[in-house]
Amino acid sequence: MINKTIAKEIYRKMFTIRAFEERVEELFSAGEIPGSVHLYIGEEACAVGVCMNLNPEDYITSTHRGHGHCIAKGGDISKMMAELYGKKTGYNKGKGGSMHIAYPNIGILGANGIIAAGMPIATGAALSAKLQKNGRIVVSFFGDAASNQGTFHESINLAAALNLPVLFACENNQFGVGTRISEVTRVSDIGNRAVAYGIPGKIVDGQNVVAVYETVKELIEDIRQGKGPALLEMKTWRFKAHFQGEPATYRSNEEESSWIKKDPINIAREEFKKKGLLGKTQVTEIEKEVLNALEKAVEYARKSPDPEPEEALTDVFA
Repeated sequence: MINKTIAKEIYRKMFTIRAFEERVEELFSAGEIPGSVHLYIGEEACAVGVCMNLNPEDYITSTHRGHGHCIAKGGDISKMMAELYGKKTGYNKGKGGSMHIAYPNIGILGANGIIAAGMPIATGAALSAKLQKNGRIVVSFFGDAASNQGTFHESINLAAALNLPVLFACENNQFGVGTRISEVTRVSDIGNRAVAYGIPGKIVDGQNVVAVYETVKELIEDIRQGKGPALLEMKTWRFKAHFQGEPATYRSNEEESSWIKKDPINIAREEFKKKGLLGKTQVTEIEKEVLNALEKAVEYARKSPDPEPEEALTDVFA
């Protein structure tokens, strides 16, 4: 059950992700952030609903749309922002940027610009946890397009065969770049593919953080008890284009409007208010604290030094 403490933390993390991403959108549009950014706006309930069930020492692997996962797992938004700016004080000294933030100290094994590439990493981490008997579990976040990659099948098959402690968490936002998942996949529910590997599969409303949290709680309890991997599909929607600057002409205005009405932030806030878990004053305080922290993060990034040129030769292992 979600109590007042959990509800407050869930809302704080969801609002932090939303505010962070909206600020990144502004900064990127102003030319302050280099490279490209893939925003997580609209999918906040997925990352938070899952990660609120994890321990600090548990692992996650992320995707090219990984800012939300990083924040949900406990990432420092100042170090994240500095990383996006390419600064020396970033999580990865400015070398990772938006799509490759990693910080194993809090279980973040890395975002990844390659579709489905985090899945075999998660499987390997789960194997190490099982061999070391350290009680850790792993969550592999991936998108709907990744479910048609060979690494999806290989990773889940191996994890099932070896009974590994890993949850494969699909964020089905309906599109792989501009390709609708229904056009390239005959099954309507990716979660049903679990049957092929003899593991549990669940499908949940990815806009409802309570539904995600409670579903994941059950799955993770079984994984911790040594019952092996599971597959979760969260039906969600990215409110923005695949990457900033892309014209999302492949989506209709009507479809977009219907999904935006299911804003996960609004759903969570109203649900918690209705159940007496979060009051209007608390919501205001949380949002104010987050926005203040975010502005400090932006200033931290702006004032941080650039890496020295010779830094390009450090941390190279291949």
